[in-house]
Amino acid sequence: MKSVSIRWARPIAVVVACALVASCGLPQVGPNKKQIFSGSVQREGDAFVVAVNDRVTRATAVTEALGFSAAFQNAGQIGSDTIRAGDVLGLTIWENVDDGLLSGEAANSTILEEVQVDGDGFIFVPYAGRIKASGNSPEAIRRIITGKLAEQTPDPQVQVRRIAGDGATVSLVGAVGGQGVYPIERPTRSLATMLARAGGVTIEPEIAQITVIRGTSRGKIWFQDLFNNPELDIALRGGDQILVEQDTRSFTALGATGAQARVDFESQNLSALEAIAQVGGLLASSSDPTGVFVLRNEPESIAHQVLGRADLIGAQRMIYVLDLTQPNGMFMARDFVIRDGDTLYVTEAPFTQWNKVISAITGTAASAGSLSTIGSGG
Repeated sequence: MKSVSIRWARPIAVVVACALVASCGLPQVGPNKKQIFSGSVQREGDAFVVAVNDRVTRATAVTEALGFSAAFQNAGQIGSDTIRAGDVLGLTIWENVDDGLLSGEAANSTILEEVQVDGDGFIFVPYAGRIKASGNSPEAIRRIITGKLAEQTPDPQVQVRRIAGDGATVSLVGAVGGQGVYPIERPTRSLATMLARAGGVTIEPEIAQITVIRGTSRGKIWFQDLFNNPELDIALRGGDQILVEQDTRSFTALGATGAQARVDFESQNLSALEAIAQVGGLLASSSDPTGVFVLRNEPESIAHQVLGRADLIGAQRMIYVLDLTQPNGMFMARDFVIRDGDTLYVTEAPFTQWNKVISAITGTAASAGSLSTIGSGG
């Protein structure tokens, strides 16, 4: 009896192992293709499963638009000689007499350094009184002061110099070579020249974004677009705030890929093919190239175009399917645009699941055989 029980121990263990595999299931990196398709709206699920084709790639090729409003683009450059409240002026006054109003007996000139334009746009000059400086050029101010002094001293000569002040500065923060407050001068009256003055950007140009805040208005552009489109090199205004920062968009990679993580965009426009490459590609040992999925909540307007219907309300859960084994599958993946917040999921190949079944059966059977050997004393 003992030899008979030993002889049947291993077949019984195999049967038990198969039963366990069938009842308990196997470890998975996520759902397989069948399980994903079972959750489609067509099968009374809550997500639309759509195969990617040329029409779908065109309908979903929507990227965030960055740019400046007409108010930013139409603002002309500040004249380098226009005086504003907060600016600082330097004055030199010559009088054609030995003992003038301002000069002493030993000199016929008077130097007034750092005369600041007040908040109302005025400066005070002795014997000339309160002079309107804001909105005028140094030449216009020179004529006004000369006219005022001419009534009291013969043939006065006046020189007015503009020194950069608080009224003509911008602040630069973020990923620039030198953060700080910079005056708007003749060489730095536009956005591009001011960025150069601050040492340029210190992050990858492909993912650098520039935000300009002017009062209650703001505009944002890509750093590369600034040089590709001259109209985006806007004129600056005193008080502008310029922020340079890295693109914050990202997608999540899951399943049988080289990396499972939240992944930042590395370019302005990212395709599904580039996203796969960015996470290390598909795994040769386990990935199913027919089961590449992109999951996202699609806005109502785009969902209508993709599905060819107009009865949907609100954002829709969409699952886009890419089959890289099709003749044009790689082209579809190259043309399909990944968007911020997308989930890229690659299923495991059926062969991988089969290997897991075999490993589970043989492993369980071997363990059961060892236990029967120990029990029989052999």
